[in-house]
Amino acid sequence: MWYDTRVKKILGIDYPILQGPFGGKLSTVKLLSKVSNMGGLGGYGAYTLTPQEIHELDKEIKTATDKPYNINLWVSDTDAPESGITDEHFGKTKQLLKPYFDEAAIPFPYKPSAFKSRFENQVEVVLEARPKVFSFVFGVPSQTILEDCRKKGIKTVGAATTLDEAIFLENAGVDMIIASGFESGGHRPSFLNTPEASTVGTFVLIQLIREKVKIPIIAAGGIADGRGVAAALLLGAEAAQIGTAFLACDESGALPIHREMLFSEASRNTMLSRAFTGRLGRGIATRLAKEITGKENQLLPFPLQTTLMSSLRTAALDQQKWDMILFWSGQIAPILKHKKAEVLMKSIIEEVPKYWKDI
Repeated sequence: MWYDTRVKKILGIDYPILQGPFGGKLSTVKLLSKVSNMGGLGGYGAYTLTPQEIHELDKEIKTATDKPYNINLWVSDTDAPESGITDEHFGKTKQLLKPYFDEAAIPFPYKPSAFKSRFENQVEVVLEARPKVFSFVFGVPSQTILEDCRKKGIKTVGAATTLDEAIFLENAGVDMIIASGFESGGHRPSFLNTPEASTVGTFVLIQLIREKVKIPIIAAGGIADGRGVAAALLLGAEAAQIGTAFLACDESGALPIHREMLFSEASRNTMLSRAFTGRLGRGIATRLAKEITGKENQLLPFPLQTTLMSSLRTAALDQQKWDMILFWSGQIAPILKHKKAEVLMKSIIEEVPKYWKDI
């Protein structure tokens, strides 16, 4: 059967279908539990949460489902120097972005303070929680953390945007690899090279990794239905992680206007931009993102750029200035059909055998 893969067996799920673990409050327990309870693997992006918030989140998840689930963190959660940014750098950023704040009639923020990584403290709580899966992006945890996961029965899943990253992950001892193609919505989680130099498509990446890596591959990027899942499995993946299609469902934490945009004509045009967070990510193309292109060296490093832009995002939402907001989206958005997670899961499960039979 199409679903009889190593990923299914290792994770103890019914179908090798994973829900993308969105960060920035876009994940919800409601969406995670719906996917897990239907035989897939629900996920929650927790990189913005404090350790205590992760602890409370895990209790809520365990109340909502007794099935396997995934908690995701960012190994590298800051690009900012420990001492913070210089006044000169901030001045260049202000010169570039102040016209947009003026347009929204809000004051330009003060210089953000230095950011201290939370990853190590977050991991401690994840180890205590013992989710079935601990997935991570932007690097690889230490050998100590990976060994602790093995001792506690937590399966580890790392994201690769290139073949070199996949080989690195396997050599580090992770259990599975997500082949993250550049079609994906959200941040590009490259860690051995710049994301701009790591733009490999999902279906090419699957085939490259399959030739060199022995552990199971999970395809991510450009997949939103049963046809896409079947194609990924044919090329060598043993599961598919679906992001944008689940983000568009009512159960996600996306704002109504965000979900509306994913089903609109605007979703035909996505772009990669650093303008909103300081790290490269794909969303629906907007005027602000286009105008900042080529001026990325004037932006603040992640996550200070996110902090800086937060008040502009709030004002733009209030004033319905959609061209100042990056709505995360993958390139596959124009084929989206379903607004309920249950309907989406059922359609994928029903569609895959049809296309699998045709292969």
